[in-house]
Amino acid sequence: MRRRDRDTSGEAPERRGDFRTIGTLLPYLWPRDAPELRLRVVAAVIFLIAAKGANVVVPLLYRNAVDSLTPSETGALVIVPTAILIAYGMARVLSQTFGELRDAVFAKVAQRAIRTVGLNVFRHLHRLSLRFHLDRRTGAVSRAIERGSKGIEFLLAFMLFNILPTLLEILLVCGILWALVGWVYAAVTFGCIAGYIAWTVGVTEWRTKFRRDMNRSDTEAYAKAIDSLLNYETVKYFGNEDHEARRFDGALAAYETAAVKSKVTLSLLNIGQGGIIAFGLVVIMIMAGHGVAAGTLSIGDFVMVNAYLIQLYLPLNFLGFVYREIKQSLTDMEQMFGLLAIVPEVEDAPGAADLPVAAGHIAFEDVSFAYDSRRPVLHNVSFTIQPGHTLAIVGASGAGKSTISRLLYRFYDLAGGTIRIDGQNIATATQSSLRAAIGIVPQDTVLFNDTIEYNIAYGRPGASRDDIVRAARLARIDAFIASLPDGYETLVGERGLKLSGGEKQRVAIARTILKDPRILVFDEATSALDTHTEKEIQASLKEVSAGRTTLVVAHRLSTVVEADEILVLEGGRVLERGRHHQLLAQGGRYAAMWARQQEVAEAREALQHAEEAARELEAARAAE
Repeated sequence: MRRRDRDTSGEAPERRGDFRTIGTLLPYLWPRDAPELRLRVVAAVIFLIAAKGANVVVPLLYRNAVDSLTPSETGALVIVPTAILIAYGMARVLSQTFGELRDAVFAKVAQRAIRTVGLNVFRHLHRLSLRFHLDRRTGAVSRAIERGSKGIEFLLAFMLFNILPTLLEILLVCGILWALVGWVYAAVTFGCIAGYIAWTVGVTEWRTKFRRDMNRSDTEAYAKAIDSLLNYETVKYFGNEDHEARRFDGALAAYETAAVKSKVTLSLLNIGQGGIIAFGLVVIMIMAGHGVAAGTLSIGDFVMVNAYLIQLYLPLNFLGFVYREIKQSLTDMEQMFGLLAIVPEVEDAPGAADLPVAAGHIAFEDVSFAYDSRRPVLHNVSFTIQPGHTLAIVGASGAGKSTISRLLYRFYDLAGGTIRIDGQNIATATQSSLRAAIGIVPQDTVLFNDTIEYNIAYGRPGASRDDIVRAARLARIDAFIASLPDGYETLVGERGLKLSGGEKQRVAIARTILKDPRILVFDEATSALDTHTEKEIQASLKEVSAGRTTLVVAHRLSTVVEADEILVLEGGRVLERGRHHQLLAQGGRYAAMWARQQEVAEAREALQHAEEAARELEAARAAE
């Protein structure tokens, strides 16, 4: 059963099972519409069989060479088996050559599978709803993808070209031993190998829980580290470096405990494997020695049996490591494929069509919504925004103002009601076309850790430099950019931290201008700015929104006095509506909010005047 996108830990919510995980991977190894890759898979299998065939022949040639070099009854050596020795050398070379060709041919298949899976997971993460990304732990998700991609590479390299070929070689060797020296040798060999595999699988399955604990602790530590570094300034503001170090160390301590248990149990596994190998070798060699003494086996047979066992046990010894790593890889892949199992909360309806937006008329019709069904946020909210007009939504924190802009973007589906743009229900349109018609300047502008040019061009990737410069000029940030040593190539830092709040907002305005949408949303775009910067940004926003349908979500009422209509939202309901002067005349909630904010503004202005006067007085005294 697939899960909704509320699970955000980066861990699979339930055990998918190894076979299910492998089954998820198989289509990537036999991709549709990729005949070249399928041909490579077939060629790799052929080279695999050829390599194992050559490998199995080597001990047979070795036996013949030994028997040829064994002195006859007269004690004379008849002839040096040159041809057999050359064939022996050729078989060893061919075995390695075919193995290398197999790896070379399959490399493109493996890397393409890793690339495709990674891309699919990345695309899927972007398809998941805002709810998932608000709750997710970025470090945990990225760690799951990183480990899962490495797990795929290891699984392909070793499961296909180590475990399966080794099992094939075991069957071939047992068959040869049965035919040449008797079924008892084959049975003992098979029994020892079966015991080795059973021990390896059993102990490794037991050890897997420690590996899971290591993964969980590693993910937790990584997530804490990323979260702490992303909030570097906050850590510094409160002097909590030691607190963050203790949190990180706690996660590392859990990893340390799990890693020690994993290492101790690994030693136990290796001791058991070594004991089984030694037991099998001793039993087989004693049997072969008695056979030579009884005259039923030749010296060459004795050497051949030993060579086969050594040849099998070498990859079997490696098989223990490989199986352990494959189990780890499957665990890592399970987490990554678990992300793919998350069902997007918001999906395009079947047959959804693109949304053509001409006029930009917006209508909310009895819209209700709740992030949690136990706590409704909006109750039957209705309003319209005429094309080219501006509607402002104001109210206290938690009234549901920003929720309206998120619903317009269809980041969530409605609990009730309809949102229409130019008469079209947005739930029946494709999300991509809907969002292409809307531009937003949010309160908290987060920039990519790239250049100013890249961040402006994000509004329309591929835009020319002239268009980017024009957008910057309209956003009134071109002079600031020109004053920078690197101009448009200036790096803005992680989340844009190298720029001030006003500069980041202007970059956000510039990229919205570049997008050139029919509908604009200003979601408390100036609430975090000082009064002077706010006035400059407001001038830019007014110029940008001219002639466009505009939705303004605001806390400061001074920024919406010129809106064509103002809605006062309280408790998820529209309490008042009208123009600024109409709402003031009503003497209701809006008028009370206006009066409070005016008092605060006057007090702030008086305080600024007092501070300026104090500075002037201090400067005058210093001059005396």
